[in-house]
Amino acid sequence: MKKYYFLYIIFTVVLSAQAQKNIKALKVTYLRSTNDKIFEKQDPIFLFTSDKVSLVTTENITLNKASFPIEETFIDFELKTISLLAQFKNRSSILNVDTSALAKQKFTITDQTKKILGYNCKKATTSINSNSIELWYTTDLQLKGAPTALGQELGLVLEMVRNGNTKTTASKIEVLKKVPALLNLPTQSPKKVDQLTYKDLLWKSRFVTIPVFEKEIINFVDAPKSNDSILKFANGTVILKKVKFPEIKNGSDIFIDLTEQSNGDAYDRTGTIFLIPTDQSISFLDGLQQGVKSLPIYENGNGKKYQGVVRTENYAPLLELMRFFTPFGVKHFNNLELKNKVWQDSAFYRQEISQLLPALSNKEVWIGANIGNYDQGGHKISLNVTIHPGYSREENNSWLLPIFNTNNVMEMAGQDYATMFNSEKGLEVNFEIPEGLTNVQLSYITTGHGGWGNGDEFVPKKNTILVDEKEVFSFTPWRTDCGSYRLSNPASGNFNNGLSSSDLSRSNWCPGTITNPILIDLGNLSAGKHSMRIKIPQGASEGTSFSSWNVSGILIGKKG
Repeated sequence: MKKYYFLYIIFTVVLSAQAQKNIKALKVTYLRSTNDKIFEKQDPIFLFTSDKVSLVTTENITLNKASFPIEETFIDFELKTISLLAQFKNRSSILNVDTSALAKQKFTITDQTKKILGYNCKKATTSINSNSIELWYTTDLQLKGAPTALGQELGLVLEMVRNGNTKTTASKIEVLKKVPALLNLPTQSPKKVDQLTYKDLLWKSRFVTIPVFEKEIINFVDAPKSNDSILKFANGTVILKKVKFPEIKNGSDIFIDLTEQSNGDAYDRTGTIFLIPTDQSISFLDGLQQGVKSLPIYENGNGKKYQGVVRTENYAPLLELMRFFTPFGVKHFNNLELKNKVWQDSAFYRQEISQLLPALSNKEVWIGANIGNYDQGGHKISLNVTIHPGYSREENNSWLLPIFNTNNVMEMAGQDYATMFNSEKGLEVNFEIPEGLTNVQLSYITTGHGGWGNGDEFVPKKNTILVDEKEVFSFTPWRTDCGSYRLSNPASGNFNNGLSSSDLSRSNWCPGTITNPILIDLGNLSAGKHSMRIKIPQGASEGTSFSSWNVSGILIGKKG
């Protein structure tokens, strides 16, 4: 009896081995985990493989439930190619065929073994972009494949481990009776593109890009010319465009990016990107179109009148999206050579503005840019806003209120510098908090100006914020990293002590940088009317030289 049982076992093993040799295709399901915790609500990876071709896709793609863009990977074992196929929301598609990637993959085969889903697996290792990768593969099933393009020819990869803690592991293996049709590339030929173009188009399809300005000139001329889309004011130093934003989902990330080049101006200048609120009967647009005298006046007892700087019952000041500073003559003055200095082609600025979602979502608004300069060549800028789907971030703010902005955007049309801080009163504004508002904060941008030895540009000064005459925050804005941006400043002056002007520390700005807003918690503000005061010990004037402070403030919070 034992003899017959033994023969039965041998016969079964032979049949099993023979069956494995005759496998035409497999479907392998993979799940991802980190620190041995399986990701919740994940879209499982599917591998379909035959002796000639494998396909890496996902469950949602096969069920037509995937979000665009959709990307699949085809490996042709006979041609030794990796084909990346991407499909976009508009149903167009692109294809990149790489004939060398498989051959470039190098692995170290180790003696380590283990079983996964009952199959004997060997371990291979490699390193990708400083990440250690372990691949556990089996040859028991005769077919090859992997959950990514990596290791496709090792055997059937049943587990991939990155940096020891992130795993992609086979959870199920299914033997298919025939080679599925989806292992063939689509019959409708997608557009073939090179690898860099493929990556670029795929990447850009993952978010929304809203172009605002494209190589627009901001300069000083007697008669600036507007056109159908771009309006120019203040002798050409202010440009304006109406922009339509889509509905932006809560949790989204919003970024603004700006590229600047000198078009003739050699100096570091104050720049700002702003939105014009139009929720009141008077807006900054009235000032641009009718002159600064049409804007409400702020007085604090120092004898001067400041136009359009604080919120009133019928006026909303500019909502600042970005404060930036041009470097000394980048691009236009790159011919000023210094040994071992390779100047940048342009200054690039990129900043998150997600907290300003309520001012943008599903709105058509005026977006403007200003660079204060008196140069006929001026500056050239390009500006985009990008909107990215959120992942795990909390919901965006649902309420905001711009309450002050002292940046004299219309300097070249007569708007005065912000010298009001030479008075004890400084800058004061009244505002109202609605019912049901929580977590009220002030988004505060501040930069000091006065470009001589004793000017506030080069002297640290304490900023104090008071709400209802109680101090809520104080700090001394100062930047000591300006020398980091030397290669953006070809026209910067050089001193006898070995420093460049662009190296010098400044009051919260450097030539070629952004000044980030500071978020200041205002505590438990009750619904109703409140006041805010900004105090800065502004330095005294010397002859025709004077100091000023450009400050802007936006209240943000959540309703409910």
